[in-house]
Amino acid sequence: MIDYRDARPEDGPALAEMAARCFVETFGPFYQAEDMETFLASAFGADGLPAQIGQPGLSIRLAVDDGQIAGFAKLGPNTLPPAPEDSAELKQLYVLKPWHGGGVAATLMEWAIATARAEGARHLSLSVWEHNHRAQRFYARYGMAPIGFHPFKVGDHVDNDPVWSMKL
Repeated sequence: MIDYRDARPEDGPALAEMAARCFVETFGPFYQAEDMETFLASAFGADGLPAQIGQPGLSIRLAVDDGQIAGFAKLGPNTLPPAPEDSAELKQLYVLKPWHGGGVAATLMEWAIATARAEGARHLSLSVWEHNHRAQRFYARYGMAPIGFHPFKVGDHVDNDPVWSMKL
């Protein structure tokens, strides 16, 4: 049975490992090794995701299955220029492959929507890699639609990711 709970500081190392593994599983073949290493160190190293647990304005929700982090969602203030000013930003929603199709992503997405609404946001926005069609279909089921583009750096490589948004 999957338990959903807020991340705690002691989850930092396991969350960073899970997030890095998920990122590599999903995007590894598409980037140069040096770019991937730089990104992983920055995003999931000690000063990245683990240090964000408990930061004011950020909420991180975990899906834990038998002690293993299967997925997580991170919600915070909007940093995506094309998104409406009254947006909350779903900064990350990662689910490891063994849990795809099992409702983990849907539960985390519903948490993000409810949390954004409770915090007074009128929109929920996010960026998603242009070639991640599975994620785009998932977000479209919630009524999200592309509204513009935002640069996303992986090392020295820059993608022009679509920004999606929905009214809450």
